[in-house]
Amino acid sequence: MEVQCFPIATVPGTTALLSDFLDPSAGANRALLRRCYPSEPFGFGWAQNAPELSSEHRERLAALLLEQAGQFGAGQAVRENIERLRTGAAAVVTGQQVALFGGPLLTLLKAATAIRKAQDATAQTGRVHVPVFWLASEDHDLAEVDQIALPTKVAIETLRLELQPARPLPVGGLRVDADRARLESTLERASELIGWGPTADLLRECYAPEQGSTLAQGFGKLVSSIFSEFGLVVLDASTRGFHALGAPALRAAIEEVESLETALLARSEELTNAGYHAQVLVTPGHSLLFLLDAETGARQPLRRGENGQWKAGNQAYSTAELLKILDSEPERLSPNALLRPVFQDTILPTAAYIAGPAEIAYFAQSAVIYEKVRGRVTPVLPRLSATLVEPSLAKVLSSHEIEFPQLWEAKTAEALSHRLGARAMPIELKRKLSTAGNSLDTELDALMEYMAAMSPELGRAANVSASKMRYQMNRLRTMAAGFEVQREASLRKHATALMLNLFPEGELQERVLGGIWFMARYGEGLPGLLVENAAQECPGHRVLFL
Repeated sequence: MEVQCFPIATVPGTTALLSDFLDPSAGANRALLRRCYPSEPFGFGWAQNAPELSSEHRERLAALLLEQAGQFGAGQAVRENIERLRTGAAAVVTGQQVALFGGPLLTLLKAATAIRKAQDATAQTGRVHVPVFWLASEDHDLAEVDQIALPTKVAIETLRLELQPARPLPVGGLRVDADRARLESTLERASELIGWGPTADLLRECYAPEQGSTLAQGFGKLVSSIFSEFGLVVLDASTRGFHALGAPALRAAIEEVESLETALLARSEELTNAGYHAQVLVTPGHSLLFLLDAETGARQPLRRGENGQWKAGNQAYSTAELLKILDSEPERLSPNALLRPVFQDTILPTAAYIAGPAEIAYFAQSAVIYEKVRGRVTPVLPRLSATLVEPSLAKVLSSHEIEFPQLWEAKTAEALSHRLGARAMPIELKRKLSTAGNSLDTELDALMEYMAAMSPELGRAANVSASKMRYQMNRLRTMAAGFEVQREASLRKHATALMLNLFPEGELQERVLGGIWFMARYGEGLPGLLVENAAQECPGHRVLFL
């Protein structure tokens, strides 16, 4: 199988923070990056210092994980890994929002990277490392997870259940069969798009109405099944038991709120002054917690008011009242994006977290919370970033001699089709256009220089007129290319297919297209292929020719 690697700086949408994080030679801001990310993103130094947990904590953790393993239909390999966590293993953790039908391809890439890193760390250190997938089930941004995008021959089709709770509830607990007819029709359409077969059957097993699945349960069953042979442990921490294990992090967010806010504000300023971005806006009165309403279950942000009071919606709470809720109903207190990794690593013996670009940016801010709450910062490692190229598309790329940066630069099928049309023009026409264009540039440059010497005002007028002439020359080139596109209908067809499947909607494939599309086409061998390619020989974006 052919594999290409492209530097991360060439990939569309790459931020300055991500680019410098992945580049050990980053200069001016290296001291700041070292404070944000104490461990290098490559190598295995991180695997030497996994945290220890008490035997009592591990017993409680294993019991909770075994209970959920049954709910997710996990196999023997998962149960063996849970037993390893009980007896002293470290964890390599990743996670994702519980998007419909498994969400985009990046879900599979994250899981594959966690598995590969756990395997490699075990081999490197002799200490067992277990892969764990954390379900981000407590978020309330339903619009972001109630969808999956799948390609047709001519467009991207987005499927939704159109779940509409009356209030902002944690998304993981929402029933997928709130509208049974809608669920059935959505499963039917997904099966049509990916093709009837084992993956379509698996979707129905995980999300069928008779199962009574929630978004979290369906997602957990699906991910657990896809990676069953690798023993991937799936964890939904929204329950009382897990929140009780993570209570020290929640308590610190209440009791140390002022010092945490000060540290976060300072870190955000450091990042922006260095030319980076702060992923989460932190403002005075900001808190790291949400509170679930006791009656409605609505998830509301907690903010600090005057006189030490806290507010969630229209309800006020004292610090003592929040601590009482934490002691008796810990599941009602929910961490925000910056506290979540600290909460997670209070529960798990995390050796490293496998993160996507946004999460890596979160960690730059979360590091100050780690330092104050846990006294150490969990190493963060980049997930596999990849585009999967099917053989038919590989042939099209090869026939037109197209490299991936050209797809990224084109951005749209129309722009790419014109580029292909320009290549398809007769050599004689290309020569005539080139000769005319070069002659025009030469004569215009000489004329503008002469007229500018006569009068600055005349020079400016000449410059405007010359720009219009060059525009018309470029328009003539575009028209000639467009004629070739119309004459060669296959060029537009090829451009559409390439952009639709490899750079859909001007975004990386991994961020848009559903992972089940690729599972349906490549079956049980795909997870192993992704695990195999999740090593860090390529510190950028991989293109895998299947």
